[in-house]
Amino acid sequence: MAPERKFFVGGNWKMNGNKKEIDAIISFLTAGPLDPNAELVCGVSPCYLDYVRQKLPASIGVAAQNCYKVAKGAFTGEISPAMIKDIGAEWVILGHSERRNVFGESDALIGEKVNHALAEGLKVIPCIGEKLEEREAGKTEEVVFSQLKAIVDKIPQDKWDNVVIAYEPVWAIGTGKTASPQQAQEVHGKLRQWLADNVSAEVAQKTRIIYGGSVTAENCRELAKEVDIDGSLVGGASLKPDFIHIVNASQ
Repeated sequence: MAPERKFFVGGNWKMNGNKKEIDAIISFLTAGPLDPNAELVCGVSPCYLDYVRQKLPASIGVAAQNCYKVAKGAFTGEISPAMIKDIGAEWVILGHSERRNVFGESDALIGEKVNHALAEGLKVIPCIGEKLEEREAGKTEEVVFSQLKAIVDKIPQDKWDNVVIAYEPVWAIGTGKTASPQQAQEVHGKLRQWLADNVSAEVAQKTRIIYGGSVTAENCRELAKEVDIDGSLVGGASLKPDFIHIVNASQ
């Protein structure tokens, strides 16, 4: 991580947790100790967003795990950025590989969602990443640049401070396989260069690019040492007390 970019950790709870289990997570996060120089955001299922926002310390952000591309209407089962803001949450995760690959969300739809969420005043964690067969075919850059372009084209210049990009190689999510710090840094460096070439040098330098894909208490510090890795987006490990070590990985 470069010193000018604040270390960022997202805990994506996915479709996990009930009130009892969430209370336990809130308890260990509140007890900490958490690195005061790191930014922490928890991604919560929609039915618990209000509950978690009320119970977590204000210093910890709360994110929805998805939202739709318009403010309201006949879209059964969806939630809007306005609803997320109304209960006090500040963030949304968009384009996670599970949304792309389980629910069939397209690059174009994810771009539209990012645009609307930013316009409504939310901060956004857009996710990109290649599948195993794409990496093995040498298509990593082609895939992630295409995904990134669909998002970047929809981000107004004055909204970049509200964007944290997550690179999550799909083959490393929940599989126990992790991109080595060097593999992750290689892609992060290329993503940052793409931003410099296609947006601006300033945006490339200030935008945080975080890594997701089987991040654990054991490997988080090595990942955090890489110059273009500005934090992590953590799945299952964010449900366990060891998550504190991941939040504190840059100390």
